[in-house]
Amino acid sequence: MQSSPPTPPTPPSRGSVPRPRGAAHGSLYAAQLRAFLEAAEVVDVDPDVIEDLLEGFPAYAGSPGRGADEGEDADVDVEEEGAGGVLGGQDEGEGAPAHADRDRVRGSAGDPADEDGESESDGDEDEDVGEEWAAYLQEAQTAWTKQEVKDMMSLLKENGMAAFIAEYVVRRAIPIPKLLYAFGVCLCPELRHKQPRTLMYLLRVALSRELESRERLLTYNTIDDAVHLIQRSQRILILTGAGISVSCGIPDFRSRNGLYASLQENGEYDLDDPQQMFDIQYFRENPAVFYSFASKIYPSNFIPSPCHRFIKLIEDKGKLLRNYTQNIDTLETLAGVRRVVQCHGSFATASCIHCKTRVPGTEIAEDIMSQRVPLCKACNPAPPAAVAPAKGGKKAKRRKQGWDSDASDEPEPPAYPPGIMKPDITFFGEKLDDVFERSLMEDRHQVDLLIIIGTSLKVSPVSETISHLPHSVPQILINKTPIRHINPDVVLLGNADDIVLHLCTKLGWDLPDVPTPSHHLDAPRPNLRKRPSAEFEREPQRVGNSHVWLFEGAEGGRWVEDIERRYREQSAQEGAPSGSALGASEPGNERQMKKARTE
Repeated sequence: MQSSPPTPPTPPSRGSVPRPRGAAHGSLYAAQLRAFLEAAEVVDVDPDVIEDLLEGFPAYAGSPGRGADEGEDADVDVEEEGAGGVLGGQDEGEGAPAHADRDRVRGSAGDPADEDGESESDGDEDEDVGEEWAAYLQEAQTAWTKQEVKDMMSLLKENGMAAFIAEYVVRRAIPIPKLLYAFGVCLCPELRHKQPRTLMYLLRVALSRELESRERLLTYNTIDDAVHLIQRSQRILILTGAGISVSCGIPDFRSRNGLYASLQENGEYDLDDPQQMFDIQYFRENPAVFYSFASKIYPSNFIPSPCHRFIKLIEDKGKLLRNYTQNIDTLETLAGVRRVVQCHGSFATASCIHCKTRVPGTEIAEDIMSQRVPLCKACNPAPPAAVAPAKGGKKAKRRKQGWDSDASDEPEPPAYPPGIMKPDITFFGEKLDDVFERSLMEDRHQVDLLIIIGTSLKVSPVSETISHLPHSVPQILINKTPIRHINPDVVLLGNADDIVLHLCTKLGWDLPDVPTPSHHLDAPRPNLRKRPSAEFEREPQRVGNSHVWLFEGAEGGRWVEDIERRYREQSAQEGAPSGSALGASEPGNERQMKKARTE
């Protein structure tokens, strides 16, 4: 936690919104505006808020004496001067807390009096701006005491964004520009006088950045620490992704050999972007493309992995608060897990995109496996045979623009009837089921351990789940690769199945038997890989004296190398024996080491 009051770069202005004066002032406006607009990728924002943010900005870009080219150059200069740091940039590494950037932010826009290229007519105005900034800089420095900032951060990180807003915005009615001082953000005059909804968005951006900057709990560092956490915890929240189903034969989405990479490389479906395969608008235009592919990920062919059975085991022992899965394969349910939220839906049910009629997923299973587009029986009482996909599964080519004298004046009939059935999986452009948000709000007050398995946490809003949980809750990551935008307490990198088997050995637990599917369309493919027992006995390697451990299949890359290098340098400074920093070490030694932040 930052121990001194924040010192934001610019003071706010009172009264009417002034016109931007001089390049320095305009550059600051541009820098803050860019930073808040870029944050819209991770913080939900209404279109009218974006419109309000942009209101008045063109006046700066088109002001007298500034051509379009000059304006573009100014944007480049802003970025070089640290525009990304206006809200706490990434220069300190992806895992650094937002408040770690406050000192650097202080002078990011420069002193207006020092800018070159100003005309003499602007001199007096710039001097006034400089005096105004100095006055409000002093206000920002004295707005909050150290203890007040500490209390604010504690409330936010333990109780969440909603509780913070309820306390400080609603109950105490503190102006949002003043609240932003505590997060190292001082709005320029143009942003300070925006609509209340816009100011609330700006506050949510600052709160989100702080929530993402969780500091690792130094008490936990070793595999034994992870084992003890699992043993003592009674309300474990498990967040899972495609990585737990890879050994079942289901490809993940985002790895170098994943589904998206395969779609991009093969070019079989002529997609502009591989993610179009799961885009709701594209599905409405040409459902045949999805159905020519869906059989490859349909869950009838697969058997739960050791990871799925590990989740079931934790539930059987009465320790599972809930499993939030991003997968659509329903293998958690097949493994017998009951307390599961399928965040992105599943093939278990299907709905008509026209009349919303819902049916069991088994009713369209035959069409999926035969690569046919299933039709809604309610919308098509006497439907023709299910529509076959377009030739070769390619997307339909757009008609050329212009008038064709040979073309008929009659409009072309629609390619598909109005009622098309779609599995109830959440496509891009669709909102998640309300059960996700309701469950998360309920669970955040009960969870005592978070285990993340087999996910890169790149898809919103599930990727934001961690920021909604109290920062004091311990976190264990089990994944093939590190997740650089979070900061777990114990990181176990490698094949997820091998890691959970290792943990079970340490815990003295036996995984449940492999479940037998009650129905399937094809013979299930076993995923229990036969390996020499010695392979499971191979001990993982510790990276330096850190909280990171490498199992078979780990892909840590430069991230792991940097951690190893930092510990080697620290050992050399402390006079410890030299040698490789990669290897097992005594669990207790880590507690004497300083925190190794992730990148």
